[in-house]
Amino acid sequence: MIHVNSLSDFTAKLPSDTTAWLLLYKKGSESSDCAFGHLEAAVKNRSELPVFAADVSQVRDIHTAFNITTAPVLLSFENKNFVSTYKGCNSAEFFEAVFEKSVFSASSKADDKPKQKSVTVYSTPTCSWCTRLKSYLNDKGIKYSEIDVSKDSKAAEAMVKKSGQQGVPQTTIGSEHIVGFDKARIDKLLNI
Repeated sequence: MIHVNSLSDFTAKLPSDTTAWLLLYKKGSESSDCAFGHLEAAVKNRSELPVFAADVSQVRDIHTAFNITTAPVLLSFENKNFVSTYKGCNSAEFFEAVFEKSVFSASSKADDKPKQKSVTVYSTPTCSWCTRLKSYLNDKGIKYSEIDVSKDSKAAEAMVKKSGQQGVPQTTIGSEHIVGFDKARIDKLLNI
């Protein structure tokens, strides 16, 4: 992992022709230390991966540049463009799957497939339907960003404004908003 000290340090080191990742964490926080350890284990034997880390208690300009309000969070970038986030303490296996999916996606770009619509999943850690939805998207190779509404009250308010509902999971695909795990509608919107 490559530690960065500022936004300018990160952007100078960020490769322009591949996928890269940045972990924003807060050293000493249980969930951040957990995420850092698992990410470190996931990249241990993959020195070719551009994976960066920044402690938000010392580096104060990166998270604000990308509107990140929580830590830990893994940000992904493609060709220097911010793409998505993976929040919380995920297992080393989860991070490895994220890296593998990215490598697979990068190698399949030669195909002239239409670009996937942006997908955002609103969830909570204790929601079993949220877990099923995310597993389904992972199984289908769909990239998505996840927002834990139990930890992000502004995102929870925005979700309720969009749908009029407080329950999760909720998913935004492009400009469409789906309440619950409506597999048929998800399949249609993502051309699965």
